[in-house]
Amino acid sequence: MTRFEDLGISQATLKAVLRMGFEEATPIQAETIPLSLQNKDVIGQAQTGTGKTAAFGIPLVEKIDTSLEAIQGIIIAPTRELAIQVSEELYKIGAGKRVRVLPIYGGQDIGRQIRSLKKSPHIIVGTPGRILDHIKRRTIRLDQIKTVILDEADEMLNMGFIDDIETILAGIPEERQTLLFSATMPAPIQRIAEKFMKDPQIVRVKAKEMTVPSIEQYYLEIQEKNKFDVLTRLLDIQSPDLAIVFGRTKRRVDELSEALNLRGYTAEGIHGDLSQAKRLSVLRKFKEGSIDVLVATDVAARGLDISGVTHVYNFDIPQDPESYVHRIGRTGRAGKTGVAMTFVTPREKPYLFVVERTTKRKMERMKPPTLDEALEGQQRAVVDKILQTIDSNNLQYYKAAAEELLETNDATTVVAAVLKMLTKEPDTTPVKLTEEAPLPVKKERKSFDRDRRRRDDFRGYNSGDRRKKASMKTRGERRPSTKQKSKSYNH
Repeated sequence: MTRFEDLGISQATLKAVLRMGFEEATPIQAETIPLSLQNKDVIGQAQTGTGKTAAFGIPLVEKIDTSLEAIQGIIIAPTRELAIQVSEELYKIGAGKRVRVLPIYGGQDIGRQIRSLKKSPHIIVGTPGRILDHIKRRTIRLDQIKTVILDEADEMLNMGFIDDIETILAGIPEERQTLLFSATMPAPIQRIAEKFMKDPQIVRVKAKEMTVPSIEQYYLEIQEKNKFDVLTRLLDIQSPDLAIVFGRTKRRVDELSEALNLRGYTAEGIHGDLSQAKRLSVLRKFKEGSIDVLVATDVAARGLDISGVTHVYNFDIPQDPESYVHRIGRTGRAGKTGVAMTFVTPREKPYLFVVERTTKRKMERMKPPTLDEALEGQQRAVVDKILQTIDSNNLQYYKAAAEELLETNDATTVVAAVLKMLTKEPDTTPVKLTEEAPLPVKKERKSFDRDRRRRDDFRGYNSGDRRKKASMKTRGERRPSTKQKSKSYNH
C-alpha cells in the first residue's frame, strides 16, 4: 500500500487529493507520480479505471507555476466527454494551488473558448482537432508548455487523429516532458513514442480480469428501428428494481431518457455535458429509488459505485470489450447475480464475437419479446404483488368488502378485474429516436484486433515480430493471407 503522503507532493495538493476521497495510491499512481516529478518521460500502459488521470494530473499540477500567466501543460484526449471529465478532475486536484484548467473541444462555441483562453489558463485539456484549430488561429501559444500528456493514445489512433497529434507535438518546445497513456501499444503509437519521447520509462498495470461469472449475459439481434419497443417490453417483463441503459452518444442518452418518460417510466440520463451538480443529483435520485432507469454514456458511468443494480441494457453495443465489461460490471455486485442484455444490429455481429472471445464467455441468444409477452410480464408482476400482500396477512379490514363482491360475482371475475385494474398495459405512444449508424466494421475491426494482439513488451515487440517472421521463413512457412485472416476472424 502506497499513501499519497509518501509520494513527495505538496501539502496544498495533498489536501485536495484527500478531499477528493482518495486514501491510497493505485499501482499506476504509485509508479507514475515519482517518475513524473523527476521530469522523466513516461509511457503508461493501463486500462481505463486504473486511476491514470490522477497519475498524470497530480505531478502536472505540482509543476505548475501559478505566477506565470501562460499555458504550461496540455492534455490531448480523444473525445470531448473525456476532455471534460479529465478537466474536472484536474480542477479538483489543483484547487489548493488555484490552478486554472480549461477544456476545449469541438461542438462548443469557439468564440467563448477564445475569450476563456485570454484569461491565461495554466492547463489545457482538449481534443486534437480543436487544439489544432486554436494553434492555427494563434489563440493558443505553445512556447511556455513544459508538459504534454497523450491520454488514451490508442483510441486517438483508431479515430484517425494520429496526424493531428504529430502536428501538435512538432510545435511544442523540445525541452518538455511527455507522458503517453494507452491501453495497448500498436505500431503507430510506438513510432510516436520513439519520435517525440526521450528515454521513456515504461509503467504497466496488469489488465483487469475480463471475466464476469455472476452475470447472466444475453444478446438480442434487432434492427435499429425496433430497439426501443424491445427495450420497453423487456422492462415490462423483467420489472427490474434498478436498471441502467447504456447509449453510445449523449444525444442518444437525452432522447432515450425523454422517450422512456413519455412511455410512463421514470428515467433520467447522465453524460459528459451535464454539470457535476446535475450528475450528482441524478445519481442520488437513482440510488434512492425515485427513478427506475438510469440512461448513461460510457464516460459518464465510469467510476459509478451503485449497489442494487439488477439489470444492464446495452441499447448500443460498445466499441471495445473493456467498455462492455465495465458496463455490465455495474450489476452482479456483492455476491449477487445480475442480468445484462446487449442489443446488436445484424451488421454489428463481429463486435459481439470479439466481446465473447475477450470475456471468454458465450452470450445466450434471447428472442425479442412480443407485445403479448410484455402484457403477460406485467400480469405476473401484479400476481406477485398480490401474493406478497396475502402473505403479509393484514387483510382483516378488506374481507367484508371482498365477501360483498363475491355475493354478486364469481371469484374468477373479481380477481380478473383486480388484475386488469393493477396491470400497467404496454404503452405504444409513438416516440422519435435519431437512428445511430452501426459501428463501422472495417475500422472497428482494427480497434478490436488490438485487444487480441496485446504487446506485453513495448520495446521488444518489433524485434520479436522480426524473429517470428525469420523463423517462419527458415521453416518454409507461408504467412496467412489477408483473405485467410478475414475468414478466421468471421468464424
